[in-house]
Amino acid sequence: MKIDLHCHTTLSDGSLGIEDVIAQAKKTGIDVLSITDHDTLSSYSRAAVLAERYGVRVIQGVEMSAWDKERNRKVHILCYAPKKPDRLEGLCLKCCEIRKACSKEMIAKVMERFPISEESVLKHATGSKSIFKSHIMRALIEYGYALEFYGALNDELFNLENGSCLVEREYPDVKFVLELIRSARGVSVMAHPAQYNNIELLEELAAEGKIDGVEIGHYTTDSESEKKLREIAEKYDLIVTGGSDFHGLYNAKPSHIGSFTTSKDNFDKIIRLSNKRALEH
Repeated sequence: MKIDLHCHTTLSDGSLGIEDVIAQAKKTGIDVLSITDHDTLSSYSRAAVLAERYGVRVIQGVEMSAWDKERNRKVHILCYAPKKPDRLEGLCLKCCEIRKACSKEMIAKVMERFPISEESVLKHATGSKSIFKSHIMRALIEYGYALEFYGALNDELFNLENGSCLVEREYPDVKFVLELIRSARGVSVMAHPAQYNNIELLEELAAEGKIDGVEIGHYTTDSESEKKLREIAEKYDLIVTGGSDFHGLYNAKPSHIGSFTTSKDNFDKIIRLSNKRALEH
């Protein structure tokens, strides 16, 4: 059984629409797929219909933006199979507004340096619930200022440490996000902890019983990080997931649907936990 629990569509920062993603999942032999667009659950109703048509099982998912206030850095939390997804809608809208405000500022900074228009960026964000750095880079590529999304220009403008046009704001506190996922009767998994240096945070949350799982199967997990993450998962009995984090044209590294997967045993744990939470008052 082949299970990919992390991919994106044009509803956030992927380049393919819902049907294209599901059709590709079918071609690559995926049995179970979760579309986890950033801060939106909007894909699910259409995805469920298309999944039935293509013969792929889809479980509802979302990648929530959060903030580690103690270390002042971002953290992404995947939520799976929420039985009361409407409880997440307000937070999703808030996060999209934060991201849009940051992106508008970044576009203004980029326009001071390059003669592109805001419209040239926004056209690539059509259909998305927000505006992402990849949409800005696509406009710069289109007008000949770069050849690739993750090359020297992207590093100069949007490097997480000192990008000249990077604008970041605090997202909602990670503990609040985890509590909300629990109230929505969903299952929480920390996405790619090595990418944002969240391993210490993961251990804290796991020790407090606030998080259900960790995504270890991801292209940013190196061997040293994997060893540490597996130790934490084993110590605190966390669900372990994997996913391609597919973005299509906007992939940071080559990562096709199904390039990283979740075991059936861990997937079953997600479903069991979600069903158990559905019975909570």
